[in-house]
Amino acid sequence: MRQDFPIYSYLPARDVARARRFYEDTLGLHASDETAGGATYRFAGGTACFLYPTPNAGTSKASQAFWQVRDIHAVKHALEARGVVFERYDLDDDAGAWNSGVFTGGGAKAAWFKDSEGNILALIEPV
Repeated sequence: MRQDFPIYSYLPARDVARARRFYEDTLGLHASDETAGGATYRFAGGTACFLYPTPNAGTSKASQAFWQVRDIHAVKHALEARGVVFERYDLDDDAGAWNSGVFTGGGAKAAWFKDSEGNILALIEPV
């Protein structure tokens, strides 16, 4: 039953104005709604995320959200051209391998970056 409904991600922000500059100016997103001091961003397939104010932003050591892309290297390159800096994590070599800042393992290619609030976001390309 619960899989009959859409699911959305939350993106915490200590400073919503700063975070909106990152998401809108750096990533090139457009807010569709402004609610409760935050902003909603809509994506393909009817998905969306809500950027909201909280002092707990950036405290998670795990990815907050990911974009499933068709060509991870092209998307990564385009984001780097916009000033996005990608992360490199010390992952178990048995789990996969790094190539040009993209990790391949577990059936997917992945590249991670942080937003202005310290939240970890990812690009994922199934293989």
